[in-house]
Formats: sequence, C-alpha cells, structure tokens
Amino acid sequence: MEMNLPVMYPGRPGWRQSSGSGTEGLPESIIAAACARSGQRVLHVDSRNYYGGNWASFSFSGLLSWIKENQQKTDLSDECEDWRKLILEDEEAIPLSSKDKTIQHVEDFCFGDQDSAEGVEEAGALPKLPVFGAPAAQGESPGPEKESPAVEGIPLASQESPAAEGASPGSEKENPAVESPGEEPQSPEAEQALGSDAARAAAGDGAGAAPGSGAAPSTAAGDSAPQLAKTEAAPSENAAQEPKKITYSQIVREGRRFNIDLVSKLLYSRGLLIDLLIKSNVSRYAEFKNATRVLAFREGRVEQVPCSRADVFNSRQLTMVEKRMLMKFLTFCLDYEQHPEEYQAYESSTFAQFLQTRKLTPSLQHFILHSIAMVSETESSTLQGLQATKKFLQCLGRYGNTPFLFPLYGQGEIPQCFCRLCAVFGGIYCLRHAVRCLVLDRASGRCKALVDHFGQRISANYFIVEDSYLSESTCTNVCYRQISRAVLITDQSVLNTDSEQQVSVLTVPPLEPGTAAVRVIELCSSTMTCMKDTYLVHLTCPSAKTAREDLEPVVQKLFNLNTETENEELEKPRVLWAVYFNMRDSSGVEKSSYSGLPTNVYVCSGPDSALGNDCAVKQAETIFREMFPAEEFCPPPPNPEDIIYDEDEIEPEESGLNNSPETKPETSAEENSSEGGAAVTKEE
Repeated sequence: MEMNLPVMYPGRPGWRQSSGSGTEGLPESIIAAACARSGQRVLHVDSRNYYGGNWASFSFSGLLSWIKENQQKTDLSDECEDWRKLILEDEEAIPLSSKDKTIQHVEDFCFGDQDSAEGVEEAGALPKLPVFGAPAAQGESPGPEKESPAVEGIPLASQESPAAEGASPGSEKENPAVESPGEEPQSPEAEQALGSDAARAAAGDGAGAAPGSGAAPSTAAGDSAPQLAKTEAAPSENAAQEPKKITYSQIVREGRRFNIDLVSKLLYSRGLLIDLLIKSNVSRYAEFKNATRVLAFREGRVEQVPCSRADVFNSRQLTMVEKRMLMKFLTFCLDYEQHPEEYQAYESSTFAQFLQTRKLTPSLQHFILHSIAMVSETESSTLQGLQATKKFLQCLGRYGNTPFLFPLYGQGEIPQCFCRLCAVFGGIYCLRHAVRCLVLDRASGRCKALVDHFGQRISANYFIVEDSYLSESTCTNVCYRQISRAVLITDQSVLNTDSEQQVSVLTVPPLEPGTAAVRVIELCSSTMTCMKDTYLVHLTCPSAKTAREDLEPVVQKLFNLNTETENEELEKPRVLWAVYFNMRDSSGVEKSSYSGLPTNVYVCSGPDSALGNDCAVKQAETIFREMFPAEEFCPPPPNPEDIIYDEDEIEPEESGLNNSPETKPETSAEENSSEGGAAVTKEE
C-alpha cells in the first residue's frame, strides 16, 4: 500500500521529492529547513511525542516523564507485525531500531525540603489529550507559543519575511497574548497560535519548548541590523538575606517555568550558528540573552575572569604587571598567524606547556587555559589553544562583554525555530510516527521508500536519519563516545553579586589526574529556564564512567548536597533537585563506518560535547550540498512584494492573504513589541 500524504502530491511547478525520516535534532532541522526553502517537499517524522530529540527542552513534569521513560527502556509497540510482507522481490529491507539507546545511567535525586508533592498540579498546565487519540501529522508550524518574557532579549535580526506574513497558516508573525507558563490560556487567539490539536498534545506530553515560540518577534520591518534590548537586571532586594526555602512541591507547581535542556550549549556571537540564524532570518523566531560573566575555579574558590579590555584594567584580582602580561598575550593571539616564529617551535607541545614559556603567572595561565581557550590541559596542542583563544577574543563585544549568547527558553528553541521555517515553506511534521525500515531497490542500490508503523510506504528521493534510529547490525563497526551530563536546580548562584540575574560559564579543571575538565553553565530565571529564586545548573564532560561518578565530585566541590550542614557549607548553593545521565556522542563518525547504507541515505549525529554548535551546522550544510549542489544553503526568504503568483494558483485573497495597504496589523504589533530597544550596527 502506497501512502499518499499531502507532501507527496504534485505541488508547485519545479518542486522535487525529498523526505527526512528520524528525530528532529539540530542538524536534521537545519537540513529540513534548507530543503523546504529551496523548493523540496519535506516530510519529517519522529517516533517520539516531542520535538528536538536529544536537543529538546522540557518542563519539569516533561523531564520527569522523560526520566521515567529512559529508566524503564520499554520497546515501542509494533502496530504492524507483518510489515516485511510489503517488501517486494526486487527490494531489500534495512530494519531500523525500535529502541532509543542513546541515553543511559539515568539517576535523579531530590535534596530539597521533601514535602509531599502528591496531588500538586502544575500551574497552568493544559489537560493532556489521550496518547492514541490525536493525529500525529501537522502541516502547521509545530508546537505552542510561550509567554513573552518579562525581560527583553536580543533579537539577532529584524527584517520581515514573506513566509511570516501569511505564506503558511502555521507561521503567524503577530505577537498575540500567548499562553504564560503557570497561567491559564489567555485567549482564543493564543490557543490558535498553538497550531493543531495534535501539536498541542505532542508539546504537552513532552518538551516544554516549541518551534518559533517564545520570545516576541523582532522589531521594525525595514531594519536589517540586529536589535539590542538591554535586559533589566532584577534588583537584588534579598542579597543580604538567606535564600528562600524552596520546597519540592513548589518546583512541581511551577514546573512550566522550567525549560530544561538535555544538551548544554552556548552560541558564540560570531559562530556558524549565529551567522546562519541571521542569514536565513530564522532569528526572528527567537530571542537571546548575553552570558554575563565567565568564571574560574581555582584554589577551591570561584572567581570572575576579566574578558574584555575594560574588564582587565578594572579587575582587582590582577596586579598591574599581570594586566600588561595578559593584554600583551591576548593581542598576540588575535593575529598569531602573522608571527609563526613565536609558536612554531612548540607546535608539538600542549597549549599548557606553551603558556609556561610565555612568562605568564600561574593565575594567568589558569585563566587563559580553562576560562578563555577552554581546552584540555593534557590533550590540546598549541595551535588548538591559539585558535580557541582567537575565536573567544573575536566574539567579544559583538552583543556584550562576553562572547556567548543563550536563547531564551533554552537551547531546545533553536532546532524548533528551523522546524518552523520548514513548516512555513510546506514541510510536514509527524510525531509519534515510528519508521520500521528503509526499502532498498536492489537494481539501483538506492533507497526508494520507507515503511512506517502502520505498514504504509512513503516514497522519496533522499532520506536523512539520526544515528539513534539505525539498528545494531548497521552500527557494528561504529565506536561511540559518551557525554556525562548533570542538571541541578539550586537556590542561589555559585558566585553571588549585586545582581541575581547572571548567566555564568565556568570550567572546573580536572580534580584528579586522568579525568576531564567539567563545563558548568548556570542559568538564572530571566533566561526563562527556571522559576524565580532558583538557578538551573548544567554540568557536562566527556564520559569516563557513569555520569554520576564523573560529575558528583565537582557537584560536591561547588554545592551543598546535605540538608544539615556546618557553617562553611552554608555559603555554598544548596542543591534542591538533580539528575545525572550519559548521552551518546556520535559526532565524528564517518558514513563509511555504517554497514549497508545506500548512497542517498544520510546519517546525522547527535549532540557533541563542545560548547558551541559548529559541528551541527557544518554537518547540515555538508549533507545539503551533497544532495543539492546547485542550491543555496538556507537563503533569506524573499520580501512579500517580490513574490510572483502564477495565474493558475490561488489568489492571495482567496487563501486568506491580504496584501492591501489597509491591512497591516502585524507591523503595529511588532512595533509595539520593540519599545525600549536600541539599534546596534551589525559588525562585519
């Protein structure tokens, strides 16, 4: 039986068949958006009931469901046991895995006041729809809108897109009174912004984040420069007081205030992902907040690292001599390629050994190695360290005093923004829709179709699948790395200052020889990732053992895990709740390592352990160019006035689009949302 979805119907002239199967991680979402933008017909299916795969963000209740699911590790139900009968004589089936094995060793702990949370309901939560009662396919942009943040973030780009002005019913550009976490839905318009009932069911069961959600869109329609709106730091009224007692029932009740990422990353302000967000105009679907400080852990203390020139000269931690040393070395790193004689003799040495030859004090060596370059003390070469230091310095000053941005509502927003762009240009999304196998045509050696869990065949020219969907027989020769992850909810910051609203990056050096450094990212409530009076802390490192064994020693150094402690422990932030898990790192695996994959099947890796997102962007662009070498990768959408409609196509008025000058509600709504923003000239 051939499955005829709308995506497979003959559409606009020049459209070609393309299909992506597998989870919606960041690389897959970027590829789907690029394919849809270039005129391909895209079908994106996922066996999960939430968007983003291992890149997703969850509310607290959603994360608890995710933990329970991965601790039980049950097989997906096989609704069509005789799908092999659909394979013809001249075809061969490539079975796909029905169990996700990318997450292991999941352990969660509650350290807060463990009052009974039984019967406590999540404030503002929508009633869950029956799992098997809702349709899974959505032609609209996936997921619900979120609360417009009380703080104003940084929209990277503000130029309007034609797609956002009515090319798709799922891509409304207005900023309606969207549903606020912890509150009841405010209006029918907000309900409409949630998309289809199936999309609401999917988002309600799982990830708290949703494509194109959250932040108010960018501002003036004709201004293409980034807009910078300063975040208002909440006054620290209780700075001198003890942190408020947060109970477990409070966390459960305010669970929708949390957006907890499975993968912890930041965006370099001059990184590949920021450039792609601006180029493709996907940045209009999200807002960002500066990482406000870079921290270091040295001699048992957490201290702030001076990054910019102003920070260096205003620092009280460094002597005047150290300030001159540091500025001289950083100036050298900015154009180290022009002075090869300075480092050529140390190319075979580690970066730590090279720093020892530069007449730098131990504290400066520590700051540069662990907080600026952020590279391994024992494994990173001199060139790798210099490249990382230069990248850090080049990203300073573009949007703030640190090189990093963080998306409001969590990293899980980014893949969903690209999902929305794909949906705007006709992409179809299906959740809770498992794929049983790929169908190989023996004569051509190419994959011609896939068979889903209903026993239906879907034909396509190209197939993009995430590594976790491949069976053990396909991955026999693949050697995977693992990432150790921990997520903590704490009651105060690791370094208290006058402002409570801090986004901090900290690298903890190896506590014992042979272990890896641990990256810590601490998020405040103004990032829309946690409730008021709490902090969300992410810890990440390459795995040596289980996540708890790798990360708990660092947690004990930085935080207080006990409810009854001595005086010296009271100064540390108290952990209220924690989860540890190991995640598979499939980055860097060559396609040739997989057994028996046809040439038109492309494999995307899951998240890697790096701080940035360059690996995912490079992989997405490489796969897209292999499929469509003549097409531009994620070009900006055309302006509305440049769209030319064929005579035989539906008139704009008939499809609900009114281009008359009298009807311009979106412009005024967005102009209202831009109050208080100051234009910043884009630096090339």
